[in-house]
Amino acid sequence: MQDDKQHLYVSVTHNLIEQTRNESTPFEVLVDDGQLATLQDLMKVLEDGDDYALQRAPLPYKSADHDEGNAHFTNGVTMLYTFLYDHGTPETRQAIEGMNVLPKLQDTDYDDPGYEASPMNK
Repeated sequence: MQDDKQHLYVSVTHNLIEQTRNESTPFEVLVDDGQLATLQDLMKVLEDGDDYALQRAPLPYKSADHDEGNAHFTNGVTMLYTFLYDHGTPETRQAIEGMNVLPKLQDTDYDDPGYEASPMNK
């Protein structure tokens, strides 16, 4: 069976997926065609969320913590960085861990410190 995965380089900030690394693409992932389609969809969701948030920005008296556009954008960011982490090289994972953008990387299981006395840990 042939490995159909390819190395791609991603910039969330610039909304880029490239075949060669450059200074704008800090995240390296290893994906097949189906996973590439998922990555492209996640990038599109983030772009759409950014556009919606931009439209909402000029509205006065709209608190960001009560704005569904902000929540949608935040969810899109989390989904994208989760994908990059799951399919990334060790360097990509380390970079994402250093950014502290994925709360799931902190105490991801009930066996982690702090859960010993939890009433939910049965």
